[in-house]
Amino acid sequence: MGQSGRRSTVTGRRTISWRTRIALLIFVLVASVVIWVTNSALTDRFTQNTRNRAELRLALYGGNLVSELRRNSIVPQLLSRDPALIGALNSNDFSQSTQRLISFVDEIGAASLMLLDRDGRTVAATDRNRLGEAHAGTGHFVDALRSSSTVFTVAEREGIGYRFTYSRKVESQGETAGVIVVEVDLQKFERAWAGISDAVLVTDSTGNIILATEPRWRGLTEGAALVREPPDSAIQRAIQATADWSVLPADAYVKGEAVMRVSSRLPFRGWQIASFTTYSSVREKVNGVLALEIMGFAILLALAFYALSRKNALRMAFFQEESAELRALNERLQREIAERERMQQSLKVAEQTLAQSSKLAALGEMSAAVSHELNQPLAAMKTYLAGAALLLRRNRPEEALSSFQRIDDLIGRMGAITRQLKSYARKGGDTFAPVDVGDSLASALSMMEPQLRQRQVRITRALPERQVMVMADRLRLEQVLINLLRNALDATSSVENPAIDVILSAGETATITVRDNGTGIENLDDLFEPFYTTKQPGDGVGLGLAISSGIVNDLGGRLTARNAEAGGAVFEIQLPILNEEIEAAE
Repeated sequence: MGQSGRRSTVTGRRTISWRTRIALLIFVLVASVVIWVTNSALTDRFTQNTRNRAELRLALYGGNLVSELRRNSIVPQLLSRDPALIGALNSNDFSQSTQRLISFVDEIGAASLMLLDRDGRTVAATDRNRLGEAHAGTGHFVDALRSSSTVFTVAEREGIGYRFTYSRKVESQGETAGVIVVEVDLQKFERAWAGISDAVLVTDSTGNIILATEPRWRGLTEGAALVREPPDSAIQRAIQATADWSVLPADAYVKGEAVMRVSSRLPFRGWQIASFTTYSSVREKVNGVLALEIMGFAILLALAFYALSRKNALRMAFFQEESAELRALNERLQREIAERERMQQSLKVAEQTLAQSSKLAALGEMSAAVSHELNQPLAAMKTYLAGAALLLRRNRPEEALSSFQRIDDLIGRMGAITRQLKSYARKGGDTFAPVDVGDSLASALSMMEPQLRQRQVRITRALPERQVMVMADRLRLEQVLINLLRNALDATSSVENPAIDVILSAGETATITVRDNGTGIENLDDLFEPFYTTKQPGDGVGLGLAISSGIVNDLGGRLTARNAEAGGAVFEIQLPILNEEIEAAE
């Protein structure tokens, strides 16, 4: 009977051993299937997300590129009708032509402008080193002479890529006088693209690469540029296979690394743009999740081995306690992982929302500011035009030319104002220089002279004998002064004898005071808030004082307002004064 009991015990142990082996085998199979399914599903998902982001990024790059080309395509047509350039070609007097082209290039945004005579010689150029160059045999000159419209040309430059130009012939009295050439800077897109992880290229209608983040690709076809050199050794081949195991097959290989290719056709002369994105981000995300799964299965497998290794009640209790602690640790780890994933997702959504709101706010502020700031020079231009017309009718052309010169200065000032407003919207740092506050005040009063003379406002100026110097941007300082004078002029619209006092004093700070005898300020608390205004709809949007306060703060000073005891409003600008010692140090 004892032998029978021992046989039963041995049989039971063998039965338990086989069951345990089958359970372990099933566990390993289940773990392998789960890891394989997870890898396949997450690889497809993350790869598609990466491809969608690459397509969106490529659409943005293509849109910017086409926008730059279309924006410059109209420039030759406008410059070919410029009377000054036509007159210079007819008279062969090009002393002012180069300066005129330089005045256009900043507003246009082109890489360079050139004026060629009918023999193809460069007679004026924004790059003075190119004066005298011969272009008689170049494509942009020959094609422009043969065509009656604007011609686009792509020419290879030795060692530095391609040159992209728009050219158009200049006609005078039905005859060809010369050719205007506008060079488009597309290399700036290459420099911008080089700061990202993707490789980007642009091909023309013949399939040749004309723009690329890899300089050695230019001039080649895409197939020749993407020749993949296989790894040399078996170790390198094994490493490459391990790197690519979760993303197969690849669209292409760049420098021996698997990449996905996304391409798009540009609506310009059959051009195409393509980008190559590595799978590194996909691998990192998938491998991170797989590592968590493998760790979880390893913990479960460890728990199984702990359970099998229990041989007595004491050790069983001990291993049960350890298993409970491990399970609790695993649950806490999973909760922490889930919480961090939720936090990361919430942070991502918040960042996207904030970025979009910031874009919309900056766009609205800049658009409204441009409209507000250009009203003043436009009003002055209207007055000068009316005066010039009256002078011409009275046969006084010399004085009319003076008015036209002022209008030209105002146009230049409008362009400068728009550049300054863009800089203000970007919150960029401008370079400061010593500025005579008295000169800036005189310039601002000159700008407002037509409105002041029309309204018959009495202006009282009190300036010190010595110069008052500050470190500032003169244009932005004049912008603030014009805003304050404009507000004072509006405040005295209902007063019988309007008067404005402008006082400049120098002590520890340079103080500019603008005082009027108008109705005063009703709400001092909200005065400098954007879009706060007491004017009728259509007369203002409430950005003038908000912009002025921001400019003064950028200059290191402050802008304050109060009501005068005798009535009216008083605005004071206080700026750090620039004495002789500081000016010498600067």
